[in-house]
Order: sequence, then structure tokens, then C-alpha cells
Amino acid sequence: NSKYAFLGGLRAAAQMISYEVSLGFVLVTVLLCAGSLNLTDIVRSQGHYWFGVIPAWYCIPLFPMFIVFFISSLAETNRSPFDIPEGESEIVAGFFVEYSSMCYVLFYLGEYANMFLMSGLTTILFLGGWLPLFPFAPFTWLPGPVWFILKICFCLWFFLWARATFPRYRYDQLMRLGWKVFLPLSLGWLVLTAGALMAFGWLPHQSS
Repeated sequence: NSKYAFLGGLRAAAQMISYEVSLGFVLVTVLLCAGSLNLTDIVRSQGHYWFGVIPAWYCIPLFPMFIVFFISSLAETNRSPFDIPEGESEIVAGFFVEYSSMCYVLFYLGEYANMFLMSGLTTILFLGGWLPLFPFAPFTWLPGPVWFILKICFCLWFFLWARATFPRYRYDQLMRLGWKVFLPLSLGWLVLTAGALMAFGWLPHQSS
């Protein structure tokens, strides 16, 4: 019956709902470009290189969506600067006030597992998955799983960097960013991407 845990739970639910909407539009944008729901096909659709050198990963043509996805991943995992549900300056520790010992540890393990999951999804959707950075030696000497792990570690480094760099958002700033910035941006970029694919005949089933 702690009011701090109740407020932290409300904040966590509102934050999750707000940023999952934008994440959904970002996913649809990537699926439009890949033409498949299969994660392997999404990686393979990024397998060509512009001018034989520049990787055609979706983080380049869909760069705004890449930024929205990464920042929304920070919010989904309750990582700083979006650790609003556990803001100790306002609600002591949020939903953590009623947990200690092993339950507290399991919450933290879940948070870090979520970080690994979102980093893996970012790697698959935007960073070419297990594909090498350049299509020539010595980059092709490394096997695919090594590239995949290196890219996940790269994403995790940004998670830690953001935590050590930015101050915590206020709750109203968090909601404004999710509903008034990310939602219109992701929806607009989705419409723009679909229009460009249709207008130029770049839809995957047309080019195959």
C-alpha cells in the first residue's frame, strides 16, 4: 500500500505504452523495406553494399527511425535518462520500495536482459545483423556470430554512455517527447517511406 510503489507502477505503465507505439511504427517501416517478417530475411535484405564499400544497412536510409528506435529502447528498458519509475528525487525508489534481496536482484537482471534484447533487435533491424562492416578482408575473416556480438556490445556501450551523460527527464518531458515528437515523426516517416517505395518501384516484391 505504498504510494511510492503505486506512482512508480503508474509511471512505468504509461511510459511503456507511450514509447511502444513509436516502436511499432519503426518496426513497420523496416518491414516495408525488407518485405518480410522473418528476421533472417531482414538481415539478408541489408546484405548489399553501395559502390561496393558502403554497407546498405537500414540505419543509413532510415536514420531518423534508427534514432527514434534507440531512444525508445532506452525508455522501454527504464534506463537513464528515462528511469522515471524509480526516480529517487521524487518517489524514493518507485516500484523498488517494496522489493529487496532476491526480488530486487531479479528486477535488475530483467532490466539488463532487456538491454541485451533491445540491442540485439537494433543490430538485426538497423545494423546488418551478422554481416561484416565491409565486404573484403580482414573484415570478412571474422565469422558472423562475432560480428553480431560486437554490434550488440556497441549498442550496449551507448546504453551505458547515455546513463553516464544525461540527467533524468521530468515526467512531463518524457510524455511530451513520446506523444508530441516521436509519434508524429515515426508516423510521418512511415508514410514517406511507403510513398517512396511505391513511387520509385522499390518495393521488395517488385525488385525481385
